[in-house]
Amino acid sequence: MKEISFRTDVLPLKNELFRLALRITLNRADAEDVVQETMLKVWNRRQQWEQIESIEAFCITICRNLALDKLKKADNQNTSLDDEGYDAPDHSYSANPEEQAMQRDKVERVRMLINQLPEKQRTCMQLRDVEGKPYKEIASILNMTEQQVKINIFRARQTIKEEYLKQEKYGL
Repeated sequence: MKEISFRTDVLPLKNELFRLALRITLNRADAEDVVQETMLKVWNRRQQWEQIESIEAFCITICRNLALDKLKKADNQNTSLDDEGYDAPDHSYSANPEEQAMQRDKVERVRMLINQLPEKQRTCMQLRDVEGKPYKEIASILNMTEQQVKINIFRARQTIKEEYLKQEKYGL
């Protein structure tokens, strides 16, 4: 096992932890609180760091559990995401304001569809599609098999695709 440093190994994870917490809690302030609590819990367990195989997986697991706890306490599963927590869509493809507005609308509809997914599917998608984690690591973090992770991601993508197409065809 390598020696773990809070400054070089744990602190750089704060943005990744924030994105995960935001995806679960759907609230910027709650996500910030979750990341802060995560950092405190990791620091308080610094005597156990030598026994930890992956400090990143350890931090993500703590963050996820704290975010789920906060979500249960607040019972705010249907709250929409705060727009300032995300980067604006890339407008470099076109100077046409109409196309830019349509692109922003599409991105917002996909975000809303992601927010409506069950928590496990949302988290699996976040870790795989946004964070780029391998299936094996996601399975370890979420305490499920790789096959279950793949199924959750597949179902999430299918649901988003079907609902998006249903919305596109609405009114035609």
